[in-house]
Amino acid sequence: MIDLRNIRPYGDQTNDGAVQLSFTLPLEYGPLAREVAKKFCENLGFQDIVIATMEDLGENFTFFVVYGKTNMSIDATAIKVVAPKFKKMSRDQLDELVEKEFGRKIVVVGATVGTDAHTVGLDSILNMKGFHGDYGLERYRAFKVYNLGAQILPLELIKKVREVHADAILVSQVVTQKNVHIKHLTELIDMLYAEGIRDSLLAIVGGPRITHELALELGYDAGFGAGTLPSDVANFIVQELLKKRFR
Repeated sequence: MIDLRNIRPYGDQTNDGAVQLSFTLPLEYGPLAREVAKKFCENLGFQDIVIATMEDLGENFTFFVVYGKTNMSIDATAIKVVAPKFKKMSRDQLDELVEKEFGRKIVVVGATVGTDAHTVGLDSILNMKGFHGDYGLERYRAFKVYNLGAQILPLELIKKVREVHADAILVSQVVTQKNVHIKHLTELIDMLYAEGIRDSLLAIVGGPRITHELALELGYDAGFGAGTLPSDVANFIVQELLKKRFR
């Protein structure tokens, strides 16, 4: 029986505290870099430290993969998760629900905005192939999808939203250096309000450093992080639009 009040990492045995760390040090590959890496992990409180991988990155940088063990534990019962809420329905169920309740396709416009040129996450949600065996929104009868691609200016996105009468926008942000993703997302949400269309559509954001809590703080309806399945986004869009209809 797992004690949820005393959760520790799992390696070979339950609660053995085994952890794998990876990091880069600005040191030349060699014995000094190895010892600094080990001492760094010791200062973090890890025990039984093993340098599993040590690679020369050139220009006085060294990459490490380290195994260690920790005595630290977490009380999982005290953790409150802020996540999008939806009932998990199959693709066929969603298609039938949208046909019955809306009598038309739900229009979704997706893009990466600002300087972000990464579309892998966006494509995994929207494209037919999908992600991890889970079909993208283009495979659903319920959706009409417009994938605008990368580095789309907010005004260009808004123009498309108006043109196709979008029900939802899906914005992907992968580049996060110096919190540029927050800058881009704030600019977009401000422009949606300025154009008077924010309240008429769902605004959803996704990316590796996106959380639902952050998305809500920035004024979006939902945030989805790494590992999100297309069906998660599809279910949220349909069910949230239905809620809006009956509010």
